[in-house]
Amino acid sequence: MNDTAASSPPLTQPAEQLRYARWLDLGSRAGLALLVLGFLAYVFGAMKPHVPLDRLPEAWALPVAEYLQATGMPSGWRWVALADRGDIVNFVGIAVLAGCSMLCLLALLPLYARRGDRMYVAICVAEMAVVLLAASGLLTSGH
Repeated sequence: MNDTAASSPPLTQPAEQLRYARWLDLGSRAGLALLVLGFLAYVFGAMKPHVPLDRLPEAWALPVAEYLQATGMPSGWRWVALADRGDIVNFVGIAVLAGCSMLCLLALLPLYARRGDRMYVAICVAEMAVVLLAASGLLTSGH
């Protein structure tokens, strides 16, 4: 064993990195679990699909606008109203995975605020605002 490696102090991670990592781990596991459970519910018929399985091959060949019209599939965040459908429930897991960074940043705010790190608080708030704006669909064009 190398003498330098044996005598060096153990590496410690800053509290904000550990908190972010914990929340990211939790969110990732929850999102993955929801994806698996949603898939199993769909495959085993526990949840009725919005688009019947026998209609999928013909629907998939359509351009997006025609697909949405032919299937009655909502666009944007309107899918939430159909989250009880087997072919839509997987969006819940995707939304959780996509929102993990938001929860992580939110978890950092109290830590930075307690320390008086106003710049880091502002950066976290700005990042969350950008994510919310992007998720809102307000910046889409041509739809």
